[in-house]
Amino acid sequence: MTTNIMAKQKIKTRIAPSPTGIIHIGNLRTALYNYLFAQQNKGEFVLRIEDTDQERLVEGATEKVLETLTWVGLNWNNKKPLVQSERMDIYKKYAQQLVGKDKAYYCFCTPAELKEMREEQEQKKQPPRYDRRCQKLSAEDIKEKLANNQPYVIRLKVPTNQEINLTDVVYGEIKFNSNEIDDQILIKSDGFPTYHLAVVVDDHEMEITHVMRGEDWLPSTPKHVLLYQAFDWELPIYIHLPNILGENKKKLSKRTGDVSVEDFKKQGYLPEALINYLALLGWNPGTEQEIFSMKELEDAFDIKKIHKAGAIFDIKKLDNINSQYIRQLDIKKLVELCLPYLKDVKADKEYIEAVVKLEQERLKKLADITENTKLFFTEKLNYESELLIWKKSDQAGAKKVLELLPEILQDLSDWNAKNLEETIFNWIKKQELTNGEVLWPLRVALSGQQNSPGPFEIAEVLGKEKSLVRIKNATEKLK
Repeated sequence: MTTNIMAKQKIKTRIAPSPTGIIHIGNLRTALYNYLFAQQNKGEFVLRIEDTDQERLVEGATEKVLETLTWVGLNWNNKKPLVQSERMDIYKKYAQQLVGKDKAYYCFCTPAELKEMREEQEQKKQPPRYDRRCQKLSAEDIKEKLANNQPYVIRLKVPTNQEINLTDVVYGEIKFNSNEIDDQILIKSDGFPTYHLAVVVDDHEMEITHVMRGEDWLPSTPKHVLLYQAFDWELPIYIHLPNILGENKKKLSKRTGDVSVEDFKKQGYLPEALINYLALLGWNPGTEQEIFSMKELEDAFDIKKIHKAGAIFDIKKLDNINSQYIRQLDIKKLVELCLPYLKDVKADKEYIEAVVKLEQERLKKLADITENTKLFFTEKLNYESELLIWKKSDQAGAKKVLELLPEILQDLSDWNAKNLEETIFNWIKKQELTNGEVLWPLRVALSGQQNSPGPFEIAEVLGKEKSLVRIKNATEKLK
């Protein structure tokens, strides 16, 4: 079966999450690629909620899906997402059509019979699959069992020894033999459709032209091809995306908390940065450009440049991209975004803004502001006296510097980083000291940290009174 969808109709892609838990990075990248491709081709990007696996549904998960897609700016075109559980009669109708065309059949086998069948196959070292015994039932047997309300499933009648050819945009020509495919269940005993039937019916009815999904679904694709053939429907174009891998080169999983989109949001990764990074995780624009706006991604994205190999998720790379976005933020906006991470802070808005502005260049993610700025919101710093001593100095030298500094700073009227820097550097020169001998103990006295912003910037934010108190306290530590 061939397809020529692109020449016939408007391009339409979809994202179809199951509300069975968290939305992970892989889900979001798949949604992004579908969105970009649709936008680039002036098509439609639609949302479908695949909730037929009722046993695994998580309360509130659907709302979280909508919230996450909105947060990152992936706006879907169908205002009301299609929900599979609201379409039960439609799936049953199509399954009955296949039964009527002798493309599917009723299966009345009990769980005990299926278990016995599998055990026998295992003993004979045969692949576990349904042995098609219910295909042999007569019309009278079927009618009688249905009349007696005997539980059943509906299975696809998979043709024997048929070559199934598939062209995937990423993986190229793929061939399967139907003998390797089980007579898959289409309608379960509880009346719900299986994923395979529902996804094919929905993609057909929603007029999806391109099915872009994770490579995990590649083994299931021949089942879907057989269903399209059974219905005599035109195939969509398939684009299977390589997995996102961890540092161990194994697929990232929902079971690991660090792949949840919600977790990245809580840590303070900006949606624009997350989208930017995920776009490059499996696709290469072919240029040196690293930072892309959504519009630039829409223009540059090319499905033919999607990699076949899995992409390794590099948190350091994400941190780098996120920090670049943070540095570009207007200070008022950054303060607004940082406030949830400073909820226990008691200070006026101007002071908080000065602190955030100082830290803006150092933030990798918004949550860093909590730890990075503790020095500005505490009355007494807690650090060991040894930290005050520069590696090329000694305790006596550090103590002398800290005792003398207040004398030259006390009368400084215009207390800002520029004046502090000029005053202290002039004093260093006159005293014939090195920068390290003075700036190291001064910075530690003001911050209490081994790594922090520069001493002049810290002192400006703290103000004269607090700065001099901290220098005095540091001197006491060295006595």
